Amino acid sequence: MTWKQVFTSSVGKKLTMGLTGIFLILFLVVHAGLNACIWANDHGIMFNKGAHFMGANVIPRILEIGLFAGLLLHIIQGLMLELSNRSKRKVGYAVSYGNEGSKWYSRSMGILGTLILLFLVLHLSDFWYPNRSHQNFVLGEEIDLYEKMKTTFTELWVVIVYVLGCLSLGYHLAHGFQSAFKTLGINNRRYHIMLTSLGYGFSIIITLAFALMPISFYLGWVN
Repeated sequence: MTWKQVFTSSVGKKLTMGLTGIFLILFLVVHAGLNACIWANDHGIMFNKGAHFMGANVIPRILEIGLFAGLLLHIIQGLMLELSNRSKRKVGYAVSYGNEGSKWYSRSMGILGTLILLFLVLHLSDFWYPNRSHQNFVLGEEIDLYEKMKTTFTELWVVIVYVLGCLSLGYHLAHGFQSAFKTLGINNRRYHIMLTSLGYGFSIIITLAFALMPISFYLGWVN
């Protein structure tokens, strides 16, 4: 397979989606681990130390560039696959099998991905951009992200939007986790059961980890 085919052929697009998906899954593990520091209840000391490490060291910053590149590629390839599938299936099936054929979220990956993208734009504008703004970058300063979160999550509508975004991510992962590994060839019956279980477990844990963060601030569970 040539480099051109990786980005243009159906198999290449799925392979790219699988590889970038696994990369983003690893990022979610790191991000969830950092977020979990808020429950140390030490007024954000541990969390801010972790956030400072991720923002001030060269390797995490390089990986951050790779993260955005992988995310952008994942989005583009996902949209191209969705458009390609729709163009090949202009006429709907005569019989709709509903959840008997496939789960609703596996048929709605495009919609879920779009919702996650909108949520991501909000999330980056709330936290990443203020901490990486030109002024802060030039002066070598960082905002207090813990205090920023405490302020942001005092608004109920913001908490609701974040929770809905986390739920969209969870359903996206419920299908995307196992799909990513299947694309790489891990697809026999034995591994299918294991990957399905791991995928559901991972999607639930990640959803709870991220959703409980704004809820914890809003309800005062952390100081």
